[in-house]
Amino acid sequence: MARNQEKAMSLLGRWYTYQKELENPGAPKKRPYLATHCNNLKAAEKWRTQIMKEIGKKVSQIQNAGLGEFRIRDLNDEINKLIREKAHWQDRIIELEGPNYHKIGPKMLDREGKELPGNRGYKYFGAAKDLPGVRELFEEEPSRGPRKTRGDLMKDVDAYYYGYLDDEDGLLMELEKDVEKRARAIAVEEWKLKKETGEIDKELEEQEKQEREEEEERERERIRERMQLDEGEEDTELKQPAARTVPLDIPSQQDVEFELLRKKKMELLLKYASDDLQKSSENAKTLLGRGLNF
Repeated sequence: MARNQEKAMSLLGRWYTYQKELENPGAPKKRPYLATHCNNLKAAEKWRTQIMKEIGKKVSQIQNAGLGEFRIRDLNDEINKLIREKAHWQDRIIELEGPNYHKIGPKMLDREGKELPGNRGYKYFGAAKDLPGVRELFEEEPSRGPRKTRGDLMKDVDAYYYGYLDDEDGLLMELEKDVEKRARAIAVEEWKLKKETGEIDKELEEQEKQEREEEEERERERIRERMQLDEGEEDTELKQPAARTVPLDIPSQQDVEFELLRKKKMELLLKYASDDLQKSSENAKTLLGRGLNF
């Protein structure tokens, strides 16, 4: 195939084609690759008609499901390519002041194709609509029921929806009791097994050791804080001048005994004296400005 294309593109081949066109001016020419290369209205209509014939021929071929999947896909691609090329020639005919075939042209071949939703422009013809992977795309989804409004949804929202009445019937309590019994039995069995193997003693020792270490760490932290506090106080004392000492009035032993005796006399007076005597003693204390001395 490449050899034939090289021959056609050679200088001798092009000269031979030119001579052949001169000898047979009415012979059919090859359709231009682009519609814009054609400047003749009749030629443009002729190429459009030729494309439509090719589309009809390929559409009739693709109806045969026995061609095989790959051949059917190739034919479908070729048909779509020809349809796009036909649209280009129709646009070129309008530019050359010809009829608008987009409106008045037959659309029988276009109607035979089926487009996928969301994939506008590419159509499937004949057996291509039954290819694996394509048939499922054309299947219509089951219609959903009418969408519920917010008011319809709120009709079912009550105390049961939020779980407030789950314990009213007592079923949940019974289920929780059964689960609790099973969990307790499993825990007891695990404890007995660890007790037999000595794991409990090891865990207790490790726990006591960890507690001792934590206590020692806390004690060390307290000692460090106390040392820092003492250092801060020493620094403060060094920085500040020594405060002036004030002598304290410390009572002697005789003053203490005198004060105790006075309190005992006052208790006896309050216990056995009458109200009039208590009032007179209060008045006397007020006048004298001191306590009673017996």
